Amino acid sequence: LSAPTENYCFASRASSCSECLQAGVGCAYCSEEVRNIIVHGCQAASIITVKSSQEILKNERINMNLQKSQVSPQSTMMTFLPGEEKNMTVEVFAPEKGPLDLYILMDFSNSMEDDLDNLKKMGNELASLVGRLSNDYTIGFGEFVDKVIEPQTDMRPNKLEQPWPNSDPPFAFKNVIKLTSNVNEFTQKLQKERISGNLDAPEGGFDAILQAAVCGDKIGWRQGSTHLLVFSTESAFHYEADGANVLAGVLPRNDEQCHLNENGSYTEATKQDYPSIPTLVRLLGKNNIIPIFAVTDHSYTYYQKLKEYFPIAEVGLLQEDSSNILQVMETNIRAKMSIRAEDRPKAFEAKFFKETQRMVDENHVCKMNPNENKAVMRVKPTTFSTGVMVNASILCPTCDCEKSPIRNAPRCNGKGDLVCGKCRCHSGWVGPFCNCSGSGSAADINQCKAKETDEPCSGRGECQECGTCMCYNPNHFEGRYCEYDKTQCQRHAGFLCNDRGSCVKGQCACTEGWTGNACECPTSNQTCLDSKGGICNGRGKCVCGRCECSDSGMEMTSAQLGVCEGTRSCVQCQAWKTGEMKETEKCDKCLFKVIMVDELKKKEEVYESCSFRDEDDDCTYHYTVDNPKDSVKKDLEVQVLKKKDCPPGSLLWLLPLILFLLLLLALLLLCCWKFCACFKSCLALLPCCRRGRMVGFKEDEYLLRQSLLTSDHLDTPMVRTGPPKGTDVVRWKVTDNVHRGPNHSQALIKPNPKETIPFPISLRLNRLFSESLTHPDSREGDQLRKEVADNLNELYKQIPGAQKVQKTSFRMQRNAGKRQDYTIMDTVLSAPRSSYPDIVKLTEKNVQSGNFHDLKVVPGYYTVATDREAAGAVEFQEGVESVDVHVPLFVKDEDDDKKQLQVEAVDVPLGIAEIGKRLVNITIIKEHATSIFSFLQPSYTYSRKDGVANIPVSREIIEDGRTQVTYRSRDLTAKDKKDYLTVEGDLTYGPGETQKIVPVRLLELSEKDGLLEDKQVKQFVMDLSNPRQSAKLGRYPRTTVTITDLPDRKTTVVNVTDGAASPGGHLLSPENPKAVATGPKSIRLNWEPPPGNPMGYKVKYWIYGDPEKDAQVVDVKTPHADLTNLYPYCDYEMRVCAYNSMGDGYNTDVVTCQTLEDVPGEPGRLAFNVISPTVTQLSWAEPAETNGNITAYEVIYTPIDDDMKPVGPAKKVKIDNPKKRMLLIENLQNAQTYQYKVRAKNSVGWGPFRDATINLASQPARPLSIPIIPDVPIVDAEAGDEYDGYLMYSNEVLKSPVGSKTPSVSGDGRYPDSSQSHFSYSLSQGSRARNQSSDVNEALYSLDRVLHGKSATYKHGSTGRVYARLAPGIPDTPSRLVFSALGPTALKVSWQEPHCEKDILSYCVLYQLLNGGEMKRINVTNPAENSVIIQDLLPNHSYLFKVKAQSQEGWGPEREGVITIESAVDPKSPLNPVPGSPFTLSTPSAPGPLVFTALSPDSLQLSWEKPRQPNGEILGYVVTCEQLHGGGEAFCTKVNGDGAETSLTVPNLTENMPYKFKVQARTTQGFGPEREGIITIESQDGSKMKPILTDWCLILILKIQQKNSQRLLKQDFVVLLCTIEVTELNLKIDRCLLTSGLHLQIGNLT
Repeated sequence: LSAPTENYCFASRASSCSECLQAGVGCAYCSEEVRNIIVHGCQAASIITVKSSQEILKNERINMNLQKSQVSPQSTMMTFLPGEEKNMTVEVFAPEKGPLDLYILMDFSNSMEDDLDNLKKMGNELASLVGRLSNDYTIGFGEFVDKVIEPQTDMRPNKLEQPWPNSDPPFAFKNVIKLTSNVNEFTQKLQKERISGNLDAPEGGFDAILQAAVCGDKIGWRQGSTHLLVFSTESAFHYEADGANVLAGVLPRNDEQCHLNENGSYTEATKQDYPSIPTLVRLLGKNNIIPIFAVTDHSYTYYQKLKEYFPIAEVGLLQEDSSNILQVMETNIRAKMSIRAEDRPKAFEAKFFKETQRMVDENHVCKMNPNENKAVMRVKPTTFSTGVMVNASILCPTCDCEKSPIRNAPRCNGKGDLVCGKCRCHSGWVGPFCNCSGSGSAADINQCKAKETDEPCSGRGECQECGTCMCYNPNHFEGRYCEYDKTQCQRHAGFLCNDRGSCVKGQCACTEGWTGNACECPTSNQTCLDSKGGICNGRGKCVCGRCECSDSGMEMTSAQLGVCEGTRSCVQCQAWKTGEMKETEKCDKCLFKVIMVDELKKKEEVYESCSFRDEDDDCTYHYTVDNPKDSVKKDLEVQVLKKKDCPPGSLLWLLPLILFLLLLLALLLLCCWKFCACFKSCLALLPCCRRGRMVGFKEDEYLLRQSLLTSDHLDTPMVRTGPPKGTDVVRWKVTDNVHRGPNHSQALIKPNPKETIPFPISLRLNRLFSESLTHPDSREGDQLRKEVADNLNELYKQIPGAQKVQKTSFRMQRNAGKRQDYTIMDTVLSAPRSSYPDIVKLTEKNVQSGNFHDLKVVPGYYTVATDREAAGAVEFQEGVESVDVHVPLFVKDEDDDKKQLQVEAVDVPLGIAEIGKRLVNITIIKEHATSIFSFLQPSYTYSRKDGVANIPVSREIIEDGRTQVTYRSRDLTAKDKKDYLTVEGDLTYGPGETQKIVPVRLLELSEKDGLLEDKQVKQFVMDLSNPRQSAKLGRYPRTTVTITDLPDRKTTVVNVTDGAASPGGHLLSPENPKAVATGPKSIRLNWEPPPGNPMGYKVKYWIYGDPEKDAQVVDVKTPHADLTNLYPYCDYEMRVCAYNSMGDGYNTDVVTCQTLEDVPGEPGRLAFNVISPTVTQLSWAEPAETNGNITAYEVIYTPIDDDMKPVGPAKKVKIDNPKKRMLLIENLQNAQTYQYKVRAKNSVGWGPFRDATINLASQPARPLSIPIIPDVPIVDAEAGDEYDGYLMYSNEVLKSPVGSKTPSVSGDGRYPDSSQSHFSYSLSQGSRARNQSSDVNEALYSLDRVLHGKSATYKHGSTGRVYARLAPGIPDTPSRLVFSALGPTALKVSWQEPHCEKDILSYCVLYQLLNGGEMKRINVTNPAENSVIIQDLLPNHSYLFKVKAQSQEGWGPEREGVITIESAVDPKSPLNPVPGSPFTLSTPSAPGPLVFTALSPDSLQLSWEKPRQPNGEILGYVVTCEQLHGGGEAFCTKVNGDGAETSLTVPNLTENMPYKFKVQARTTQGFGPEREGIITIESQDGSKMKPILTDWCLILILKIQQKNSQRLLKQDFVVLLCTIEVTELNLKIDRCLLTSGLHLQIGNLT
């Protein structure tokens, strides 16, 4: 089976050999037990396949002497497999000046008067034009205005006679001049014509075009000639059903017939509508007419769009008076040609160079009417009257093996027939081998379980009959147990199977030409060929497309450098003691030894013959390299000629001359160095510099995905080989969109040369880089920016139109050689586009001189870029082998889906290096969907009486075209073949199609099921999957269908008098009310009418929870009502009553219904907590209209300029936890303004963005609210926008390190949580100091719950930790607090539901000013609500908030948090914020971790650290100490000072008594949050205390086993007798009596 991307052969789910072959081209059937031939293999004898045919029936050669259009061949016959494409070469001939019919159709409304006058003056020029185009031409003329009817035309009598002065009466269309070859006659008739007029701006040109196309005889079109229609106007057009004719009362469609009278006037204009655009396209194509729209600038865009609908058409731009109409005609009348097929059957695509279709209207082509599978089509160029007759038919093969099945085959266990290698089971048997009874009960789930898993089908599929698994998503999971994930194969360079294969059963199945675990290795050796065409120079083998050198003396260089270059240095040092390896220790590392000889072997006898110049004496030495003769030896055999070739000696009298020449040469070299751009060519004249170094790019190509780009540049390495002596400067350039050909539509659009565009410029300054340059507010950075601006502005002012530089920044560039520590300056110069060459030349000139006016720069480096090209230079210093080229990527929204840039190394203006690898291509791929498939609703309800459930599947078109999606139904409570018939297949959408219906047949209840009472609701689901042709799934990829049963009701007959159904005359309540949500804002309520004659019904509906008195009432006359304008995803209650003349009847019971979900609204206002100029905490509120359950948030932040335009790539962060409405963004650009956008997502999709703009450098720093919300998402702005790679949470990165040696710590030093982190530290010694596991702690708590059933607190002596446990049913502490600022004085407080064994009844929120004041209380009686909004807070004041939950057993502990809303306030009224001013959240932190140190049995020392984020200046601390369980008096102590660490000595404590300490900072803003700790000083006298529990004695599991018994009876259980004493929180077991023969498992001991 072929096509790795879309295996339509397997997707067809063919049930037989014939169906498999008919699935499409490339499909083959294997009679063995395999599913995929390519992956699993199949013996050749078992493969059944078929091929199509192609035959030419008539092929006469083209006779170029005949001046008429011709094609060759003339007739052919083809058979096609479904989905197959065929290439056919057709030769066409059109005479250079063949017959031409030119018909000019002109708008004669009054605004075209000057255009008509100009055309009348062009008689001779028009004759000359058509004479240049053809030797056999005709020319005609028609005119049009509009329908003579209101509102298109002024129908007043005087205006009908003369709408404008000196004008003709209005008309629709006139054929004024029939096509004629007499130009003089044409000119004379044209002079008589006068302009006319109408009312509205659009004209009736479409009527005129249609009549000109269908009235061939009256227009004069000739057979065999090229038909051109020039349509000239300055207005838009009317078209079918555009509304104008509705007002006029003209409704009949255009009949597409000719209606010209003897005068050439259109007679049916007021009786039928305008034609549609598809009608014009079809009729012009049918009559071989090419339209050329010559229009003015007013309507150019309309006709540019209209042109796209025609297979061949042109649009030309007229001047206002049409004075250039002849130039437009000449420019656009060319040899135009497109391919057209006539008489095509449905089974063939209309577009050429496309394949035949597999499916037509959801039917396979082989199941269609035979007449629609074959036909004789005529394929011809649009302008030709002759064409190729193609006798095409669809080949629907059948397999011969199906005609001779093996009856009752043993392979089928005698329960089925073997047909083409597959079992066809008899009735009552199922399975691949007919080994399962179809009448059995439910499938054996155990057969669907793999050995290593407990879930059937690995939890990814449904267990069906015979123990087979049907995977939920076959495109994602596969295998017998759905155990293989198709996305979990190995990757290479980030691509699954290197994008060169598919993932099959956990392994990559590579496409042809590739191999390897990740398909990363090419099977060819093209990448290993050396310069001679050999493999790796014969010194290695090609492994995975790379040379793997054997253990030889040759240096491991690239194959292109050759053997000579690899052995050069070692030969030079061993033979002559010279060269770069002349030191002994380096030369000894050579892996071969040279042999000095008097004569070298001939070149043909050795592997390589080499010659090099010795730089030390300018002599040339020669040597040969050959493979060793002894196969055992691995060293190369290198023979060196003893005698060098040295230049002849000179006579003494030549010395002065030589000195003079040397001085002259030095002077010339200096001139070349300083002023000559071709210094390299000068040096190349010297014998010493003719050979040596090479420079070039390291890679051939880069493949990037735009969605993964983290920068608008790519650092592309350039390498240098050879002796790294000296300096080389390489100039390079970048060209954008090289994939577009010269005739590409975008390439033909030339930019405006006068347009002012930004030119990014980069220079390397002659100063070292310092980190302070990156800070926008540093003095050093400001000074350097000013110096750069002054000098560059002074220099570039000689560029006409240049503006001042801006956005200057500084950076370093890694891999820049010895100068990578120097400062790179980036700035932007705005200038006219045409000045690009001048800017490059001026920049290069000044870089070479080392001075930009008075600014010192480093020669050899610069970059100048536009929006489509760039140029620059890089420098290789001595000893440098690699530098990076900082290549701009020119990423734009209008880029093609796959664009390519080309970077070229242009030349080496300084140095002697040659350019090796000159080009590198960069390909950027942009992915987007062309269509989105979705069900219209998430659920549907149908009655069995309907018979069929019609499920619509919608398609949202983004890019029109052909696409497919797979659908499949699946059982829930409804069963296939019992309640409905399952369906599956593919939906094929043609161009423009937006909806398909999937019919599902519903079955009637059986007699047995119809008698059952309280039947289960019957439901099944339908899923969409596998969208093709770049489509994706949208809002509702799954829908649930409910089948309702309507059994007969037992009714009581009531005699009604005067329409009353009750003694009082009031109607009874309607029966069986049912409400169904029909949309996010609508509900349909149905009911059955009550007995009597109701006059109408009143429907009341209200939001769940609101009082019924606030309900809205709808009066309807039918037994159903549509409630609209509701809130999305909202619960409504409703009831209905009937009424008559006596009044309202009785109400029905309340009916509830929830509206469907809709996209959420925009999030609440964004708030920023500024940590530093490059770090901010962004938070937002939940959308006011969630319209469903929020599932995720997306944050996008983009650097922008003052005009709100992006200056860098936008980066995205997706937060999958909807509770985390906060993001910490680090490493932002300093002093850069960013735009932040946040949107929410629910099951329907993404909602609108909420955006805000802020420059962090202009904001005061704020502390991070870590103490309140310890799970803030953090993202690194420099790390990119990959969600999975760089999103983390603060509680994962801010925790204290494991194994802290701090002796006694309360909390972890970062998150104060008094309700969850109580610690008590024992001061006892020795064996008590053992670690205690959390499992033991939980077991102790569970044991206490069993024994006491009440609240208790336990302390374990080995760790000193106190476990405060709550009584059963008491809620725990709410797990977190979240604060969202809604304004300077409004705050939303949210919390997470705490754990509780009983239902939560309510919440309580307490808040007060942190520095004291009234405690306010808010009661939340609805336990489903977990947030409150608090108004009228004071700005810039800190508040303490407490939240606790209540159950039937009482209130739980509180969760506390401190928060401040900071904003600008009116100086005259500090409690009133400035309207519209920004606001941020801030919070203080608690003091650092508490450390306890015992001084004596009754005293200790308490110390703590200064808060990391104090809110205001610290004045001192307040320490509170009290007994943990009450008793005694609490004392409070003030400690002055704000040192980094503060301590306090606490005396007069009691042994073995737990104490709770609280420490809080006192600041200028009030008191901050508390840090708590619990401590117990235990007695050191062991005799006074009974032994405490140790780890192994804690009971984790009590398991009672009785020997020789298979079943435990009640009387067999043994009572565990324990004497339990609770004294000062010490739990001990005095005695445990266990019956012999029973086992007590304690921890890991038994």
